[in-house]
Amino acid sequence: MADRFRITLAQLNPVVGDIEGNAAKAFLAWEQARAAGADLVALPEMFITGYNTQDLIMKPVFHRAAIDAVEALAKRCADGPALAVGGPWVEDDNLYNAYLILKGGRIASKVLKHHLPNETVFDEVRLYDAGPLGGPYSVGNFRIGSPICEDGWHPDVAETLEETGAEFLLIPNGSPYFRDKYDVRLNHMVARVVETGLPVIYLNMVGGQDDQVFDGATFGINPGGELAFRMPVFDEAITDVDLERGDEGWRIVPSDIVPQPDAWEQDYRAMVQSLRDYMGKTGFKKALLGLSGGVDSALVAAIAVDAIGAENVRCVMLPSEYTSQASLDDAEAVAKALGVQYDFVPISNSRAAVTDTLAPLFAGHDADLTEENIQSRLRGLMLMAISNKFGEMLLTTGNKSEVAVGYATIYGDMNGGYNPIKDLYKTRVFETCRWRNAHHRDWMMGPGGEVIRPSVIDKPPSAELREDQKDSDSLPDYPVLDGILEILVDQDGSVADCVVAGFDKDDASRVEHLIYISEYKRFQSAPGTRLTSRAFWLDRRYPIVNRWRDRD
Repeated sequence: MADRFRITLAQLNPVVGDIEGNAAKAFLAWEQARAAGADLVALPEMFITGYNTQDLIMKPVFHRAAIDAVEALAKRCADGPALAVGGPWVEDDNLYNAYLILKGGRIASKVLKHHLPNETVFDEVRLYDAGPLGGPYSVGNFRIGSPICEDGWHPDVAETLEETGAEFLLIPNGSPYFRDKYDVRLNHMVARVVETGLPVIYLNMVGGQDDQVFDGATFGINPGGELAFRMPVFDEAITDVDLERGDEGWRIVPSDIVPQPDAWEQDYRAMVQSLRDYMGKTGFKKALLGLSGGVDSALVAAIAVDAIGAENVRCVMLPSEYTSQASLDDAEAVAKALGVQYDFVPISNSRAAVTDTLAPLFAGHDADLTEENIQSRLRGLMLMAISNKFGEMLLTTGNKSEVAVGYATIYGDMNGGYNPIKDLYKTRVFETCRWRNAHHRDWMMGPGGEVIRPSVIDKPPSAELREDQKDSDSLPDYPVLDGILEILVDQDGSVADCVVAGFDKDDASRVEHLIYISEYKRFQSAPGTRLTSRAFWLDRRYPIVNRWRDRD
């Protein structure tokens, strides 16, 4: 009879800093695994602290509390399956990112992360010490290798584990989402299978943490490259996976392969999940936003409703004398379709009062951008007052195109606690609205059907801060702008690269200049959902003072 080994995979959503709550989640998963007759229950990387902790992990009182919690968890889980959980570990005054295996009431084995990622959102080199290349750990008569996250992306750790007797690989991860990330992971894991000849189980966490979203999609691959199972994206799930040893070694017993949604759905789900978790984990129950009648605020309103429910979202129209009737109608239609509270707060009187107050000082100077920004800042003032009065988190609504070139008013429409579309270019905003109108999923708390009417999507974008204003008065048309931005920002390309791609050199140079001079605005902007590997914040860190310009 073939040997069998059962692992319960706990694809769960921890909260950074909630050590007690994370330990409680781990215990519940262990109880479920014990009832299922599992040999081992596995949780993701750094689960006990939540992830990504950034510099919090270096605080001695914090990492000591996490280690104490793991030791207490070991005693609580003494009678039953082994429990593998990610957490910090201190040894010889060195701090490690570790995977701790709990058996018989104690920490029986530990794996120390060897390769420390130092790119995109990660800078673990400054947080942790690198552990040595080590061997497998034992659970019963079985020997398991657990490269920790980044270690699974390099061949040396897996090959060392195979050479020292590992029978299969269980790789715990805190791997955040970016568009098409699953394919990148899958390719790396197939390479580990080919190199070692061992089955690989890739265990990932779920949930939002600041800008990052962990998307789960835990999977297993058998020798030969066959996908044996896949767990859902973004959802918490606990799944029992069996491995069987036959004449040709270990194989994962095939089970459910949950369908993988397309990139449009995953991006939208990431924005909903990140906002839901950002609010839930910070304690906010309700949100508000300025609903202008434009496409960006309409999409943020839909995301907010899908994240926390219409009864918890307030939309506010703050018209001036430049607000068109079309915008008034469109904003009201979106609010009604989504079922949110809709408030009407005109700013014309407030604007007149500010203008009159400043008139003596501004005498002899023509009206310019100053007067336009007063309108935006008055809206920001009003929205922050509502936020303060009712305890509702203000959402800001600038898309990646605007964030890139500074087409936003600091202390005005940039006000807010979170921006779910911060990493979504304007051209993708339009298409995402169309996607949401055509699709509804169980994880959406909002209504199905058309929630953003076509006139919102199709009309020429405008800030409506002066008569007959259009975004195209100040910027290249969005397909052109976004094409240039994808080269300069996402690809780290040059003006010359833009020209080779068919864009006008003057347009590319102007956009590059706007990117650089807007760095101070981004430095002060709200966090927002990371959808790409070149999101504005930890993925892309530039100086504010910067005279460099590409003169080619």
